[in-house]
Amino acid sequence: MSKNHTSKIELQVELDENRVPEKLHWTAQDGGITNEEAKAMLLSVWDSNAQETLRIDLWTKDMPVDEMKVFFHQTLVAMSDTFNRATQDEKMTATMKDFCDYFAEKLEIKKQ
Repeated sequence: MSKNHTSKIELQVELDENRVPEKLHWTAQDGGITNEEAKAMLLSVWDSNAQETLRIDLWTKDMPVDEMKVFFHQTLVAMSDTFNRATQDEKMTATMKDFCDYFAEKLEIKKQ
């Protein structure tokens, strides 16, 4: 009988006295990531029983707004790719990609 493998992803959030994130670090040893610093993170978890998405959206107080715009754009593009892999709905994926292009254009950011 084969042994199951367990993989752990760890998040560490350092907060100031007002509980505002100052530092974010993450570890994913299977991915070769150990205590890497990040400026922002978005985590979504599907609760099948409640049929709803649970979220944690965090960014440090020194996250630059211009970087946040690029982060959101890249996240939207990645979500389009994930949606396509999960559903094979190419028509909606194309619509989502069009929105990503529109988003980048309106924010005047280069396509990443």
